Amino acid sequence: MRKTDVLVIGSSAAGLVAAMTTKSIDSNRRVIVVRPEKTTLIPCGIPYTFSSVESTDNNILPSDKMFEKEGVELVLGKVISIDTVEKSCQLEDGSAIVWDKLVIATGSAPLVPGWLPGTTFPNVFNVPKDKEYLDSMHEKLESCQRVAVIGAGFIGVEISDELVQWGKDVVLVEKEPLILGAAFDPEIAVRAEALLVERGVKVCTGSGVKEIKGDDRATSVVLADGQTIPVDAVILAMGFHPRADLAVEAGLEVSAAGFIRVDEYLRTSAKDVFAVGDCAEKTDFVTRKPTSVMLASTACAEARTAGLNLYSLSVIKTFSGTISIFCTALGDTGFGVAGLTETRAREEGFEIVVGAFEGIDKHPGSLTGTHSQMVKLIVGRESGVILGGEVVGGHSTGELTNILGFIIQNRMDVNAVLTAQIGTHPLLTASPAGYPLLKAAGDAAKQVMRLTVERVS
Repeated sequence: MRKTDVLVIGSSAAGLVAAMTTKSIDSNRRVIVVRPEKTTLIPCGIPYTFSSVESTDNNILPSDKMFEKEGVELVLGKVISIDTVEKSCQLEDGSAIVWDKLVIATGSAPLVPGWLPGTTFPNVFNVPKDKEYLDSMHEKLESCQRVAVIGAGFIGVEISDELVQWGKDVVLVEKEPLILGAAFDPEIAVRAEALLVERGVKVCTGSGVKEIKGDDRATSVVLADGQTIPVDAVILAMGFHPRADLAVEAGLEVSAAGFIRVDEYLRTSAKDVFAVGDCAEKTDFVTRKPTSVMLASTACAEARTAGLNLYSLSVIKTFSGTISIFCTALGDTGFGVAGLTETRAREEGFEIVVGAFEGIDKHPGSLTGTHSQMVKLIVGRESGVILGGEVVGGHSTGELTNILGFIIQNRMDVNAVLTAQIGTHPLLTASPAGYPLLKAAGDAAKQVMRLTVERVS
């Protein structure tokens, strides 16, 4: 029977970072990671295996080499039960591992709705983090020309775009009025949709899927409005659900949505048991409400927090809720969002002002590769604190969105942003005199100031 100081179940983003953080704090701790898969994929890279990186072989998370280098032991096997009293795990092969601290990082699995007829046809696929499944899916799609993708969240949009680059005829189906509508405000989502259509994807919004029809294979998708789409294959991109079965069977508390309940240190309801990543419950950083957001970046932040608190709790090393930082790209145009959108802020009852500015990401604009850059900020009307932001721009969109995340997490107000010092360069950034983030903050600050004057007078 193996014994270890720390046992981590799962080696995707959350499991990897939890193990490595633990080792970085105390290299003498024995850390074992258990996973059933031979290889671990880079989760966010999965859509791009259909064209941009050509295959899953080019999308492998280098966790095994990192584990070997840092002295983390890797066990290939499937954990079938957890005993939180005896502090042990049983594996499918009959072996057991006794642990002092346990980190559950079992992730999530694609949501396949039971109400939807036709999901069991052999040419109806979902998008799991499973190399063998995806390799088989890729092989089967080779002979398929007409593909319907159901669900226009980030994965559905990215896979649709990739399949078109592969030469497929793609119809993207979304029941909401706009693609990416849950992540972005309408004026941003409209831009993304227009660009996706321009790149060759047929977009069908405003009517959900009712049935997938066929005989031995799916041949058509029937929508709620009666429209029928002929297909050679269907890809379900309708979201994910937490893989929390082990936790449930072990008697850990779970939320109504099926996530493992955790506190700000990522501790579960059982002593010395932590949970991180997609399987763990999330709270929104701004609203403090439960959220079903599942992001590798969030998982890594949770994993670092858990690793730092396994043996010594620190009140300054806590996870205070997900900021929901999303990014995607269509060609050379990036779309990013952090925190609350304007739509969400108003729905929640926040009194806000909106600052916005559109400029360019290099200076002068005559430089090759210059791209438009738009920043939108959601700002508390009385406090001036920035609650959220959205970006549309070039390849700098990802890092600019991350800057918004830092601003939101540190509860900076528009004045703090306006007085922040920045470094610029013609080839790398917008002009210091026309930096879209600062100009958007200035727009918001002007409105906050005007409202303050009106209140006083």
